[in-house]
Amino acid sequence: MMNKLYIGNLSPAVTADDLRQLFGDRKLPLAGQVLLKTGYAFVDYPDQNWAIRAIETLSGKVELHGKIMEVDYSVSKKLRSRKIQIRNIPPHLQWEVLDGLLAQYGTVENVEQVNTDTETAVVNVTYATREEAKIAIEKLSGHQFENYSFKISYIPDEEFVGAIIGKEGLTIKNITKQTQSRVDIHRKENSGAAEKPVTIHATPEGTSEACRMILEIMQKEADETKLAEEIPLKILAHNGLVGRLIGKEGRNLKKIEHETGTKITISSLQDLSIYNPERTITVKGTVEACANAETEIMKKLREAFENDMLAVNTHSGYFSSLYPPHQFGPFPHHHSYPEQEIVNLFIPTQAVGAIIGKKGAHIKQLARFAGASIKASFISPAKWIDWMRALRCGGTVVEHTGAFAPNRLVAEGPDVSERMVIITGPPEAQFKAQGRIFGKLKEENFFNPKEEVKLEAHIRVPSSTAGRVIGKGGKTVNELQNLTSAEVIVPRDQTPDENEEVIVRIIGHFFASQTAQRKIREIVQQVKQQEQKYPQGVASQRSK
Repeated sequence: MMNKLYIGNLSPAVTADDLRQLFGDRKLPLAGQVLLKTGYAFVDYPDQNWAIRAIETLSGKVELHGKIMEVDYSVSKKLRSRKIQIRNIPPHLQWEVLDGLLAQYGTVENVEQVNTDTETAVVNVTYATREEAKIAIEKLSGHQFENYSFKISYIPDEEFVGAIIGKEGLTIKNITKQTQSRVDIHRKENSGAAEKPVTIHATPEGTSEACRMILEIMQKEADETKLAEEIPLKILAHNGLVGRLIGKEGRNLKKIEHETGTKITISSLQDLSIYNPERTITVKGTVEACANAETEIMKKLREAFENDMLAVNTHSGYFSSLYPPHQFGPFPHHHSYPEQEIVNLFIPTQAVGAIIGKKGAHIKQLARFAGASIKASFISPAKWIDWMRALRCGGTVVEHTGAFAPNRLVAEGPDVSERMVIITGPPEAQFKAQGRIFGKLKEENFFNPKEEVKLEAHIRVPSSTAGRVIGKGGKTVNELQNLTSAEVIVPRDQTPDENEEVIVRIIGHFFASQTAQRKIREIVQQVKQQEQKYPQGVASQRSK
């Protein structure tokens, strides 16, 4: 979910392109559209770390068309509540001192440190009441500690989240019990975002009933706190499904609106990015109307999703599964425990520092976001293949202990142009981790602005399936390259490793590489299923 920022004190002469240029020049590329009004604007960032970096870099420091711009979290006066963020805290300040300072202005319910790549510390503080938070902001803004001046902002509170969870978790337990569902509220990975996504795992009927109960709780909370008059329902859906929800000339969407008495809008294609392949479907109306619309919307999305999966599994010439099945919370009947995959991704040597971050902060944050294990190694693609050949042929590898250990390899010389990043996780984690790495390289200008980020990825497949990946006369691999726009190389002279596996090299931009990886994994899975269905003796008889 996005962190919305307010940009104030703008000259009437400022354009959206001016802002994009300014943010881009300072390596703060925007994730979506710039919403420009007279004298102010709004922009989005995919996580809190980027939002903090934008505020610290620009607010009160940058002049645009003769005026010094202000940048802060976009929290309207109506939504300013109990939660504030304090930045520019001295890194050596002891927690006890900070706690004592915060307690002077009210009862502190929670203090949470935000992981950032800034030298100074950042914390999110939740007070017991709005009045206490207001006093703390007034008293602590500009507070001097040694040579550091505190910077403070309101950030979105989680009042709806608290209402959904309930005291000691009783409310959410009641929802899950009544609907036979599992409800996940993504709080930590979206800390500081104005909205928190909720994933519901259940049957279609259970999902809809849980959604209805959550809407009722939120509406009740809004009525009691007078935070909002109407609570919209927002559904995240992969862009690959949205066209079929809309229908030809918008007929499907208009039909749902007419039958349920709701107003439905869908976020712009321009909001899509490497970070965000999903579009937001916003439904406005009464709780009852929104719940009815959700049922119909999910029916259409589920139908489109299942048609895609059927097409992928039955038609070798058609492939559109850029999204793994388990990426979608509302389709629990597709859920299984996915196999862990290992992908070796090669990045420019000079980009290693940006991927790792200060003291490993960025790579740790990336691993948490994606739900994957991510390790950076000091080895190039060519050297990696040489090492693997050495292992297979009985050669010696530095400190080799029976399994390849890239973190133990001696670093190569500075002239090597690429280094390896090892990503371990299920398909969804691979999609997220690789997407963030491609995006990071683009943002940090390791590739020219007009140049697509193309990286080399290596995956291992059983040697028995390599022939199927290549196909008769190279037919399958050529078809795969035409479909995905990626270069796919299956070296024929490879000697299988100790696990009877060989390397497949994939070179291309993010979506091309993802599509090729998924298609190759599918071919491998099909071969495994055939081998299980027809043991070797039977299979050899069938092939005669």
